Amino acid sequence: MNKYIQTPIKENDIENLKIGDSVLISGTIYVARDAAHKRMQEMLDNKQKLPFDLENNLIYYMGPSPAREGRPIGSAGPTTSSRMDKYAPRLLDLGLKGMIGKGKRSKEVKEAVVRNKAIYFAAIGGAGALLSKAILKSEIIAFEDLGAEAILKLEVKDFPVIVVMDLNGNDLYETAIQDYCIN
Repeated sequence: MNKYIQTPIKENDIENLKIGDSVLISGTIYVARDAAHKRMQEMLDNKQKLPFDLENNLIYYMGPSPAREGRPIGSAGPTTSSRMDKYAPRLLDLGLKGMIGKGKRSKEVKEAVVRNKAIYFAAIGGAGALLSKAILKSEIIAFEDLGAEAILKLEVKDFPVIVVMDLNGNDLYETAIQDYCIN
């Protein structure tokens, strides 16, 4: 059974979510990948304001493809989250409430998730065309010169994700191996 959350996220929206839960997200999410994270890090180092407010928001690690006619975006599948691990703890400490991507996260990210009562969701890799159907609007809000790595603001309705790390640090990538692998 799906659970529903609205952005910006409130802690009580995610406190009862557990690994393996299917969630439908509606509201605003932001897209940023490697190059955008590097620029945001530089901005923070230089005491500059980021292009969007991190507080209680979600970042989706996604590389969009060009939009087809009549659609706000093309395929919108997740990218590997570990590439953002060196940046994620700082962003979580500054108020980011969650991330959407795919793949395992580092110990430092897990500690920051727990410390900040945040969450990590996975979107289904290989299902980018399906995921794009939940995106109602897409606009570049920063770093347009980065092309597909620019920061996007998305408006989504019932965007499907799975909880892979809850605010207690339980990690589906770890428990699934224990539960389902034959040794």
